[in-house]
This record gives sequence, structure tokens and C-alpha cells, in this order.
Amino acid sequence: MRIPLIRPYLPPRTKELVCGVLDSGFYVEGPMTARFEQLVADYLGVAHVIAVDSCTDALEISLRCLGIGPGNEVITSDYTFPATLQSIILTGATAVVVDVDARSMNIDLEAVEAAITPATKAVMPVATFGNPLEYRRLERLKQKYGLYVVEDAACAFGAEYRGEKVGIQSDLTSFSLHPRKFITTARGGMITTEKAKWAEWIRSYKCFGKGMQATRADTAFEQMGANAMLPDVLSAMGVAQMEFVDEMLARRMKLARRYLNLLQDVDGVCLPETVEGGNHSMQSFCVFVDDRDRVMSAMRNNGIEAQIGTYAMHMHKAFLDNEHVRFESSMSNSRWAFDHCLSLPLYHEMTDAEQDDVVDCLESAVASKNT
Repeated sequence: MRIPLIRPYLPPRTKELVCGVLDSGFYVEGPMTARFEQLVADYLGVAHVIAVDSCTDALEISLRCLGIGPGNEVITSDYTFPATLQSIILTGATAVVVDVDARSMNIDLEAVEAAITPATKAVMPVATFGNPLEYRRLERLKQKYGLYVVEDAACAFGAEYRGEKVGIQSDLTSFSLHPRKFITTARGGMITTEKAKWAEWIRSYKCFGKGMQATRADTAFEQMGANAMLPDVLSAMGVAQMEFVDEMLARRMKLARRYLNLLQDVDGVCLPETVEGGNHSMQSFCVFVDDRDRVMSAMRNNGIEAQIGTYAMHMHKAFLDNEHVRFESSMSNSRWAFDHCLSLPLYHEMTDAEQDDVVDCLESAVASKNT
């Protein structure tokens, strides 16, 4: 594709930092990962950041930290990537799946409340494409029913709600560091929390259950655990990007605003809504169009890597035939979002000419639907 969906931006210091790790001989998780975690904690204003090897593991580990397992229910969104549901299922808990708001594509909180049962222990809402959640309403539900909020913020790094960064409002928040994300370590994830005891448990669990206060000579394994550490050589990429995170996000916002200006009056193209009081991180810049697959195909045929938004879980056999999944509403909004949402290219070094080309191609493809 001459215009890709995303092209990760690696600042000039990336090679220097990665090569420094290679030269050090310390390739596993160590001082570079600790440095990365601290930079993220300072940026988000959160007490604890724990780097792990994927966002999927981040979500599962967060649930296990809270003791969630067989006999428990976790309410989550139908319009999401499979990893959201899979992280719940892997603990042995039941994923209770509800519809989304059609315009924001975030979880429908009225549907969440209607789905709460005595077995409900947590809500796992998705900050879809970087659109922050309605945290005030979530907090009311949490307090009313005694629930945990375990947020899937895979795409929401840098997003804000009422002046606070995503990553501090929920009990536990998970971010992705996949190459499609604007902060990437090629593979990896992060968990954020304000609770020291949870952070200590997670640090132990991701390192085979090792006691965190032990020295190498007297290492004690205090619980069952996993190997979910983020290697230093990957963390070096994250450190290089975190040193430029404000610049990177500002560039992304500038490009997103330009898209909004160019598309606001295009017939047949509708723009999603950002949650009131929120600042979208624009991890994915999405629009709604009719006949989405035809439009996407036309753009790809012109060398522009348009993509679907994400998936509607109720359409997939893996979850329909799963005893650990229960669907609680019609999913009409989720299905509508799946059928109409189109993700457009957006990346740090995108030029105005490339952006104009994307818009022109989109407008032409939408206009040709009746020809």
C-alpha cells in the first residue's frame, strides 16, 4: 500500500537505546523496562505502571489479581477485539456481553446495569479506538453494586477525561504496545493502578510468582505465576518514544483535526462522537459509511490501506458456542458499527498530500455507490 494504515514513528534515539541494551548484554526485563515504566507513570500521573508482554496478558493478569475466576461474571463490550473476551474466559469466569452506543462505540452503560447479577464481580469496558469512557457514570455503578472496573484501554494511551489521562480513573487499566499503536515496543502491554498491593501482586505473577523483595540468592516463589515480562530490548523502543510523547500526540491530533475539517461536509460520511468531557487519542481515525466493504475495497485498489474498525463478538462461532460467554442484548448497535465503521490511515509522518489523497479517494468511493 502506498498509504499504509499506520507507520510506527521511531525517534532518532531509538537505535542508540536499543543498541545500548544489546551492548549491555542485559536482554531480559531489567533497568530499561523499569525506566520505561517510570516514564509512563510520570506521563499519566498514576502511581504504578507494570510492563507485560501483551495487552491480552495485561487484561487477564488484572482479573486474576482481583481473584476473578470460576463462578464470577465480568460484563464487557460486544464491539471489540477478541482478546477482550478471551482474557475473561481464560480465568474461568463468564464474559457477559452487552451492546455499545452506536455513535461513540463505547459500552452502553444502561445495558451494563441491566446485566448485573449477584455473580457480577467486574466490568471490563473498552475505550474504543482511543475514545475515553464515561468514568463518572462508571464510578456510580461501581459504588452502587460493589464492582471493580478493569479497563481495556488498548487504544487509548494519551486520551483524557475531564483533564485526567486515561489510566488513572479505573481500578486497573491495560494498554497495548502493538505496532498499530502510536506508542509501540513491537510487542507488549502495560497495566496501571493506584493500588500498591495490586501492583506488587502483578509484578510477582508476571515473573513466575517470585517474591519481589527477595535477592537472587534467596529467591522465593510465593504464588503461581506466568512468564509475562517485557524484555529490555523492546522497552528501549518505548523509552525513545516516551521522550517524544507530547510531540507525537500533538502531531496525531493535528492530523485528526485536519481530517475532521476535510470530512465534515462530505455526503455519505458520518463522524463518530467523542464522549462528552473527553479528549480522544485518535489511535484509530474512524468514519461511518454505507456499503463499507465496497468502499474499503475501492480504497485498497487505489493503494490506500483502509480497514474495518473492529469486530462484533456475537457474529463469531468461538463465542456463540462458548459456555463461558453470555450475550445480554440485541447487539444492534454493535452490528451497525461493525457494518459501517471504516478506519482511515493516520501516522506521524503522514503528509497533507497523502491525507488529501485519502479524503479524495474516500469521497469518490462513497459517491460511486449508486453507479
